[in-house]
Order: sequence, then structure tokens, then C-alpha cells
Amino acid sequence: MPRNLQTESRRTFLKGGFALGGLALLNPQLAISNPGNLSEEKFSILTGPYLQTNFGNGISILWITNKNSNSWVEYGESAEQLTNKSYGKSELGLKPAGRLNCVKLSGLKPGVKYYYRIVSKEILDFQPYKLTYGQTISGAIESFLNTDSTKDEISFVMMNDIHDRPKSIAALLDLDKGNKRDFVFFNGDVFDYHTDEKQIIDHLLQPCVDYFAKTTPFVYVRGNHETRGKFARDMAGYFDHVGYTAFTLGPVRFVILDTGEDKEDVHPVYAGIVDFDQYREEQAVWLQQEVNKKEFKNAAFRVVLMHIPPRYSGDAHGAVHCTKLFEPIMNSAKVDLVMSGHTHRYKVHPPAEGLNRYPIIIGGGPKEGSRTLTRVKASRKQITVSMLDDSGKEVGSYLVNKR
Repeated sequence: MPRNLQTESRRTFLKGGFALGGLALLNPQLAISNPGNLSEEKFSILTGPYLQTNFGNGISILWITNKNSNSWVEYGESAEQLTNKSYGKSELGLKPAGRLNCVKLSGLKPGVKYYYRIVSKEILDFQPYKLTYGQTISGAIESFLNTDSTKDEISFVMMNDIHDRPKSIAALLDLDKGNKRDFVFFNGDVFDYHTDEKQIIDHLLQPCVDYFAKTTPFVYVRGNHETRGKFARDMAGYFDHVGYTAFTLGPVRFVILDTGEDKEDVHPVYAGIVDFDQYREEQAVWLQQEVNKKEFKNAAFRVVLMHIPPRYSGDAHGAVHCTKLFEPIMNSAKVDLVMSGHTHRYKVHPPAEGLNRYPIIIGGGPKEGSRTLTRVKASRKQITVSMLDDSGKEVGSYLVNKR
């Protein structure tokens, strides 16, 4: 049996590393790289496990090791019998053998609690015809409840625009302490820009692991600030969900849009290496297809999650482009609720004749006094939204009744 290794011994100084319709695969180049001179470092788990899911009776378990490894998850319905074993997704017949581990468990039973343990076997030397293994380490046994995607009531909380203030994650979640949520949603701009792996671990992953992410999944979509920095092209490898996607949970069809940058593609700061106009246009085509699906049309409620709101966020190019592309589709599709961030000013905008035909909830900003946690509950009859500032005071609310 592999020995247990607590992640407190992790070394987080390393420099390193959805969307494919919203589901990000590991960056092959990063996954098999070993940043820095780590030959003398003890094999360890840097952070994890942390959970992500699209609620299709499956869950993704992710973790990061400091060296390349052969990794898997052992799991079962009892902590004493972890009889099932699952590896990361093979690509072209090759199992993952890197540092960024993402193992998807599928075919799970709805409403059943599962126990699991992450395991990694160090790869010491990788020759064409000989692979040499080193130490095998494992995490503690953790558990999660596989959500029944057909249940009648669901709930989640939203945070947005944290901007590299990792202490805000625990501070805001403490406002909801004791409540069991189906997921935590990060609606963009968790970071100011992407610099390296250490930033991703220290400013998001480890705070989530410490607070909730071993047992409750989170969903994450980029804001405009996550598109910036030298590491922006590598960050998707650390997540299962980053870009646009859609999923059904209970009475709600969730649609997530990745709204991209707020500046023009030709702005000098991007040096000619971005194409967010095309990316948003691609999503508009996808969104039109999505709203015509039976999963969308037959849902009791339809909720759109997007960082830049489709209105009320100024006249910057990205905001105007989002309005032009997405608002007509969402108006005609009878969207029930949109949840956003970006403006750093919390506000509840009710439906407006001739503009948005749905309420738009915009979360607050990064500074103390303007931070918000938005709590959402949905049944088959109504959605209730309650936005709290960081003192715990309710600063916005909305009720959506079934049409």
C-alpha cells in the first residue's frame, strides 16, 4: 500500500503551468515537463485533490505533483474498500505521465457518497525502452456526494473579481458557513494576470483545497484578466472546466459563456496575439445551438453565467461586443437569470423593456467593503438570489418565479 503524504509538506515555489467547448485537457508539453532542477527534491503532492464536474454522474479529481508521475484514483462506496481504480484520459493510446493530474470518474450512482484516494508513482527516468519508477505516495482518504442531477432543489454560491486576494475566498465562504452547496462558482478575474504555477496554486487552488474543494466541486470561467500574462496560455491545464459549456443540474439548465477581453484585439498591449472577437462569435453560434436543445427548452429555469455582463458594464469593446452577440439570443430564448461580475460594483438589474428581458445580477469588487458572495437556490417553482457584502449584510436580492 502506498504511504500517506499530507499536502502540508508541499513546495510551492515552482514555476510552471475548457477549453474544447468548456472542457480543458492537460497541456501535453507542460504535463511531461519537470520545471527547474528537482532531482534532489523529495517527491510530493504540491496541492490537491480538488474537484470539478459537469454533473453528468461523474466527477474530475485533480492534483499536482512536483515531479512527473504515473497517477490514478482509488475509490469506492466505502472508505474501507476502495476497490475501483481510474487513470487520467489516454491520448493516442498514451496514459498521462506528467505533473498535472486529472482523473475523471464516470458512471457514478446518483445521490451516492463516494470515498477516494489519489495516488502517484514517481517517474525517475524515462528512456525509450525502460521507465524507472521511484516512490509511490498517496493522499488521505476523502469523500464527495455524487449529486443527483435530477433532484428537485439545488444551490450554489458565486464569487467574482477576487484579483489575487486569496484570503477573500475563505472570508466570503465563511458568510455561508454550515450550508451544503452543490458547487462553488468562480465568475472570473480570480487573478490580475497569469504569471506562473505558484500563483495558481497559492491564490486559488490551495485556498479551495483547504476550505472545500476536496469534497465539493467548483466551476470556473475566465474573466478578462485571466487572458493576460505570460502564463495565460498554460492555465487551462490546471483545470477541467475553464471556458464555455452547458450542463443541467436539477431544475436548472446552466450556460457558461467565456466573455474574453474587454479591449480590442488590435490593442497594442496584446501585440497581435489574441483573437477574442472570433472567439465570442464562435460562442454565439454555439449559444444559438444550445438554446435550441431540448435540455435548454425543457428546463424549469435557464441561467447564464458570464463574467462580463451582457449590459450595464460600459462602452469598452468587449462589453459592447457581448451585448451585440449574446443579448438578442438570450432575449429570444427566454433566459431567466444572468449572473456576472466585472464592474466591481454590485447591483441587481431587473428586466428592462426593450433591453434585457431577464434580471442581471452583478457581483462586487475585490476590496474590503465591496466584496460579495451571491447565494442561489433553485426549485422547480422559483429561484431565490441573495447577495451579501463581506460584512454579511444583504445588499441585493431577487426572486424568479416559474413562468
